[in-house]
Amino acid sequence: MTQVTALVLAGGQSSRMGQDKALIQVAGLPLLRRVCDIALSCTPVVQVVTPWPGRYQTILPSAVGFVHEEFLPQEVPQSHGPLVGLAQGLSQVRTPWALALACDLPNLEAAVLKTWMSHLNALPETALAYVPKTGNRWEPLCGFYRQSCLPILQDFIQVGGRSFQRWLDRQSVEVAIGGSHEMLLNLNRPEDVAALQAATISGN
Repeated sequence: MTQVTALVLAGGQSSRMGQDKALIQVAGLPLLRRVCDIALSCTPVVQVVTPWPGRYQTILPSAVGFVHEEFLPQEVPQSHGPLVGLAQGLSQVRTPWALALACDLPNLEAAVLKTWMSHLNALPETALAYVPKTGNRWEPLCGFYRQSCLPILQDFIQVGGRSFQRWLDRQSVEVAIGGSHEMLLNLNRPEDVAALQAATISGN
């Protein structure tokens, strides 16, 4: 199977949530820990991309490393968004592919990620990414990126690009098929957490 580095992005401000999403408890574990545990079941190389490594170090296994995300000078103190986080993470990747994961995916499934990983070798060499879609929108924070796409990504960022959707629309991207809508659910607001908890209780 192709070697993959998992990059778990945890650099957002969580402004809509009102608290740090990465630390929200789901089934007894912080969201970031849950995502990292699943990533570790897929690959031994897992890096959390964040401006705040010290905030998360104590809740993660020792096998998980960190990429210290730097805010771009013109955007301090605001977050520059996950596209820049991915670029900074990719700059530290030494494997052919990187798996980008948001830190707030409570329904992430290791089996689906492993199936997608098994398809990477068969992708055309021109494909820079392997990403699922919901309707007409990419789900970029649960997808795979060639490390070699970094210069193209950096050029896009250099001219002010911050939109994953716009960047992916301009690239050669293969669509990853097989993940459920539930698996791609992310948590942005308190009501999202309440709905997830209610669904968990009703499912028990």
